[in-house]
Amino acid sequence: MAKSEELDNGNNIGKVEIRILEQEMQESYLDYAMSVIISRALPDARDGLKPVHRRVLFAMNETGLRHAAKFRKSAYVVGEVLGKYHPHGDMAVYDTIVRLAQNFSMRYPLVQGQGNFGSVDGDSAAAPRYTEARMSAIAEELLADIDKNTVDFMDNYDGTRKEPKVLPTKVPQLLLNGTMGIAVGMATSIPPHNLGELMEAVALLIDKPEADVEELIQIVPGPDFPTGGIVYNPEEIKEAYVTGKGRVVMRAVAEIEEAKKGYRIVITEIPYQVNKSDLVSRIAELVKTKKIVGISDLRDESDKDGMRIVVELKPDSYPKKVLNQLYKLTAMQSTFHINLLALVDNGLQPEVLNLKKSLELFITHRQEVVTRRTQFELNKTEDRAHILEGLKIALDNLDAVISTIRKSDTKEIAHVNLVKQFK
Repeated sequence: MAKSEELDNGNNIGKVEIRILEQEMQESYLDYAMSVIISRALPDARDGLKPVHRRVLFAMNETGLRHAAKFRKSAYVVGEVLGKYHPHGDMAVYDTIVRLAQNFSMRYPLVQGQGNFGSVDGDSAAAPRYTEARMSAIAEELLADIDKNTVDFMDNYDGTRKEPKVLPTKVPQLLLNGTMGIAVGMATSIPPHNLGELMEAVALLIDKPEADVEELIQIVPGPDFPTGGIVYNPEEIKEAYVTGKGRVVMRAVAEIEEAKKGYRIVITEIPYQVNKSDLVSRIAELVKTKKIVGISDLRDESDKDGMRIVVELKPDSYPKKVLNQLYKLTAMQSTFHINLLALVDNGLQPEVLNLKKSLELFITHRQEVVTRRTQFELNKTEDRAHILEGLKIALDNLDAVISTIRKSDTKEIAHVNLVKQFK
C-alpha cells in the first residue's frame, strides 16, 4: 500500500507518496499507453484523422487558410497549431503538414504546398520559414458545417479555447487517404483508396444496409496508391477487407520497349512508399556486383511530367528474365501490410475493422452530423420567425407601440410593458 509523508521544508509544498515500484510502473505505463493510443497514434474511425491532423486542419480553417485564400508561411501555421491546440514539438507539426501536402504520400492531399515539400527521391522539405501552405479543396469537405453544431467540442490543453473532438467530414477519410501509426502494443496500417469507389460503396450501404463485404469488393476492388503500381495479389486483398488484416503485394509498372540495339525496360510507376533514388541505386549495385546481368545502362529520366527510369539491356539479354530479376531483388515488388485498426466508441476504443464496418461507422457519423445540422438550421429559422412575428405585431399596432414606448421611463420598462400588452 502507498504511504504518505509530509514534506517539512518550511515552504509547506505538499507531501511525497511512497509507493511500490511495480504498482507505480504498471499504472504510469498504462496511463502513457492509453495517451499514445487515444491521443497520438491511432485515427478516429469517424473522420479518419489523428489528433495532430485534426488540429492542423482546424487551425488552418480558423485562420482562413482555405483553398482559395492566399498562401501563408508554414511557420505561421505551425505557430497557430502549437500555441492554440497541440503543445508538442514544432517539427512534429511541420512534418505533419509536409506529409499532408505530398502527392506521392497522400492519394488526395489535404494541404496545398508552395515551395519544396520533399520528393519521391527522399529529399527533405525546406525549412518552414521558406515554404507556404493552405488547405486543399477536399480538405474543406472535412470541415464543412463545423460552425453549425454538427460535432462536439472540448477544451484545448490550457482551457483557453475549444477544439473539435471529431470533424464533420463528408468523405470517408479513414479509407480515402489511409494512415500509418505505431502505438503501444498495437499499430495501424491502412492503405489509400479511390474516392469515387468509396462513395459508390457508401451509396450502396445506404440503399442496401444488408450488403456484405463481397458486394462491396465488387465496387472497391483494392487500394488506390498515389504512386500507382500494380496490385499483384487480389485474392489476399479480399481477405484483408473481410478480416481487417492482410497484405497487398505491389509491383512497379514497367514496359519492355524495342531499342536500336536490343531492348530497354522503362519504369513509369513504383510501389507506394518506395524511394525512387534508393531504387535506382539498388539496381546499380546489383549490376555492379553481377547479381543481375544483361543491363548496359541505367538512367533516371523523370521530370515534372512524370516518372521514367530507363534500364538499357545488352543485345544478348532476355528482357523478361531481367525484369523478373528486378522484381525479385529490388523494391520494384513490395508488400504493404494492412491492419485496419482505428478508434471507435467516440474515439475511446481501438478496434480492427473490416471494409463494411469502417464504411458503416462513417455513415453513422454522417447521419448524426446531418441531423444536428438540420436541427441547428431549424432552431435558427424558428428564432428568425419569432422576430418576424414580433415585427408584424408591432407594424399592425404601430400607434399603440409608439404610445407605450413614450410612456415608459426606460428601455427595460418599455420592454416589460410591450410584452404585457401584446403577449
